[in-house]
Amino acid sequence: MSSDVAPESVWFKSSYSEANGTACVEITHLPHTAQVGIRDSKVKDGPALVVPAGAWAEFVAVVRNI
Repeated sequence: MSSDVAPESVWFKSSYSEANGTACVEITHLPHTAQVGIRDSKVKDGPALVVPAGAWAEFVAVVRNI
């Protein structure tokens, strides 16, 4: 569950999320593990995807160039 990954206070919405907030991706940096947590803002207690920070940075760089 995403609450197991990080406390609620450290999750933030992607700047690419919809303005009305109904289709948002939230992320959190996990500095002590060099990982990033990713979750759906509509299901805050649902599962979170955890990936290496480097892989997340590469993903974001590719998406920005689409």
